[in-house]
Amino acid sequence: MNNDLPRTGSAELAEILNTMNEKGDFPVSVLTDRDGFPIASAAMADQDSTKQAAVVALLQKTAAQVRNQLGFGQTDEITMFDMEGRKLVCRLFNANGHELVLAVMVADKRQTYRRLTNIAVNNIKQAWSL
Repeated sequence: MNNDLPRTGSAELAEILNTMNEKGDFPVSVLTDRDGFPIASAAMADQDSTKQAAVVALLQKTAAQVRNQLGFGQTDEITMFDMEGRKLVCRLFNANGHELVLAVMVADKRQTYRRLTNIAVNNIKQAWSL
């Protein structure tokens, strides 16, 4: 592999997600725009990041309805848990004027994720600003 070749923006974003997944042992992560359109993803072979992006879009719409109906302020995280202890964490943030969502599947309820997603969000913001 030639490391002298320039990386595309999506390749750099996918690398950020891959690094986060490896360090956190996350099976899948996806970066989407506010409407759930996938921008970059990283997943183990048995995971479907496209399906996760569709779920992110639904969660984002639900969060918008909650904000409108209940007068909530801007949302920065949405988390869903299942009965097996897995959770889907959606971190909402702004990068260079673009509303983005970083969605991460956390396989074990005891598993921490916030530090690694903070690092990934900061790295994405930095990559997005170039």
